[in-house]
Amino acid sequence: MDSKIAAPQKKVAVTGAGGFIGHHLVNALKKKGHWVRGIDIKNPEFTKSEADEFWFADLRNKDMALKLLTEMDEVYALAADVGGVGHLSRWNYEIIKNNLEIDTNTIEAVLKSKGKKILYTSSACVYPLYKQKTNNPLPLKEEDAMPADPEGAYGWEKLTAEQILEHASRDHGLQIRIARFQNVYGPEETFEGGREKVVGALCRKIAIAKEGESIEVWGDGLQKRSFCYVDDCVISLIELMESSYSKPLNVSIDKTITINNLTKLIIKSSGKKLKIKNISGPEGVRGRMPDVSMRKKVLKYIPKTSIQKGLNNVYLWVESEINRGK
Repeated sequence: MDSKIAAPQKKVAVTGAGGFIGHHLVNALKKKGHWVRGIDIKNPEFTKSEADEFWFADLRNKDMALKLLTEMDEVYALAADVGGVGHLSRWNYEIIKNNLEIDTNTIEAVLKSKGKKILYTSSACVYPLYKQKTNNPLPLKEEDAMPADPEGAYGWEKLTAEQILEHASRDHGLQIRIARFQNVYGPEETFEGGREKVVGALCRKIAIAKEGESIEVWGDGLQKRSFCYVDDCVISLIELMESSYSKPLNVSIDKTITINNLTKLIIKSSGKKLKIKNISGPEGVRGRMPDVSMRKKVLKYIPKTSIQKGLNNVYLWVESEINRGK
């Protein structure tokens, strides 16, 4: 007879569990054996959540946040009003208002929770615009977020939330983990409706395009970005939560690609012969790449998915969804 006593099952909440990353995170946490409560104002778009409980709740309501989070051992805070550059450049007031309400209510609830432990998902939008004006940017270290000049209302809100978390940690003993994302992509991401990001939008455009047509790309297409596949992101989040590191951490990869070259790789996955047509439109900063030297010290996991393999996975999934909907 085994005399070992099994560790009690953790009770974990994922806010934003109906979103792309939150949905994948719930499934990964279940595979690790945790009891998971998913919280969102909507269901996952494409497949059913594996959460033990899924609550439809608006965390702008403080009483609801207190009700759902205070009994938790850990909270992964992903809930946010977010979208691609088109959405973020259009709805600045709503974005900063909605997200500050969600974040302050969540933090207040976790302060009163059983575990007093939260992982907050921040963004590369916190980094200063003055460091992202060229197509060949210097890698952004976590400390480069100050002096502040973040990108848009979304960047200001994320940076503000980071500051609130750090004060809550110092003043009240909140256990914090802060992950900064840069362009997470993968199957089951939004690809239509106005909130889609660049990979989903391009996959949709290419999937519906006919041979020889042109794919419209906002800007000159020379702007550079770093992309992280969702599986690599989710594993990194769980490892960060389980670590003792409490400062902001870049969880992306330190390789960049131009938006035109990104488009070409997706076209390659499609097998079609298509052209690129650069047009006027929101394009964000000229270049952005994270410095991941601290990530390598804090986390053991190394992202494994190449950009071509990841884009191929997303394109084939989007194409199948579009064909299924015909």
